[in-house]
Amino acid sequence: MSTPTAPPSRYSMGSTKNLVLSLFAVLGMVAVLVLIVPRVNSVSGPPVDVHATAVGVKAKTGWPIVEAVGLPEGWTTTSARYVRTTDGFMTWHAGYQTPEGTYVAVEQTRDPSRAWIDAQTNRAPRAGTLDAAGLTWTKYERDTKVQNSLLHESTTPGELATLITGTATFAEMTDFATYLKPVEG
Repeated sequence: MSTPTAPPSRYSMGSTKNLVLSLFAVLGMVAVLVLIVPRVNSVSGPPVDVHATAVGVKAKTGWPIVEAVGLPEGWTTTSARYVRTTDGFMTWHAGYQTPEGTYVAVEQTRDPSRAWIDAQTNRAPRAGTLDAAGLTWTKYERDTKVQNSLLHESTTPGELATLITGTATFAEMTDFATYLKPVEG
């Protein structure tokens, strides 16, 4: 003998009207959640202590490396490191974001090779020279990718080459060069 089964519920059959009302109820709840959940406008990393890193690199290497000192309001530090780069060159790097949202980094190494310069300037062609902070800099401008670079190479072997590079304009980089000072401490 078989057990009797209950007939299907009238509600399980649904209607178009109930489907539409359920859809509006769910969309309404999603809209409320979207409105009340906070969202961030930008994500930034933790603050970077360029000076402390620079003091450590100077103590380790004895190099007269530079850092930006006294930058105007709105500049932020983004990175500081001493790492092996192209052709095995140990390189001091300090990165900054400008008030306009562009990026500037200072890179230093001793007696860089052509491969190091090409890698750090993103293989940009030379675009003349300019004077900034009492030094003559070679300009590198890459038009297919936004990257400008200024390179100051010493004529004395064993001295540091200083490269300012990033997405900033040459005017911003020229201004930035005036804030570069030897690391104290």
